[in-house]
Amino acid sequence: MNRVTVLLAEDHQIVREGFRLLLESESDIEVVGEAATGREAVQLTRKLKPAVVVMDIAMPLLNGLEATRQIRKDFPETKVLILSAHSDEAYLEHVAVSGAAGYLVKQTSSHILATAIREIQRGNTFFNPASKKRGRLGLSKLRSNGQHKKRTNSLSSREIEVLQLIAEGVANKQIAAELGVSFKTVDKHRQNLMTKLDLHDVAGLTRYAIAEGIIVCSVRLAISP
Repeated sequence: MNRVTVLLAEDHQIVREGFRLLLESESDIEVVGEAATGREAVQLTRKLKPAVVVMDIAMPLLNGLEATRQIRKDFPETKVLILSAHSDEAYLEHVAVSGAAGYLVKQTSSHILATAIREIQRGNTFFNPASKKRGRLGLSKLRSNGQHKKRTNSLSSREIEVLQLIAEGVANKQIAAELGVSFKTVDKHRQNLMTKLDLHDVAGLTRYAIAEGIIVCSVRLAISP
């Protein structure tokens, strides 16, 4: 019997271990690797070529949605299932535009997780059961609704990485160290972001990153409207 190969992308080790134990109890699913950052998820997809990537939406260094976009662009045969701690259906459009084939909240049972993996590996889509009403619109319609308004399409993958780190409050010096580039390069990316997005300060970049699903966190409460 052919087994569905799965890469787990989750930044919390204890959660990854839990997912691995749950999925390894399924006779037709094989966990072939684990990633702790979005960038590592892309790298391991290139190396391992899994059938399905189970991707946490809020990954460090490269968020889950951007990692999904890169995986779907470079490895179209690999399907991505997004996991989120949030049940807010506002995330569905961001998930759809990223190219993911499914979306589940982490409170989902192991049985539903395994079912979702099998379904998207077969070429189907799978939404969190609580999202069935919105899910009936179909991912293709959500994608068409979202694509026309995403200024993010004008940004390079590196610019999106820098934007995420800026929005998370990381200083330029640390961003440079994380990405292995110079401080001057990071500053240039910051200026390019402000020019392309017509924004003029870090607060504006942060609000944009939240609105576009580039970061998913409580920083939403800290940013004034």
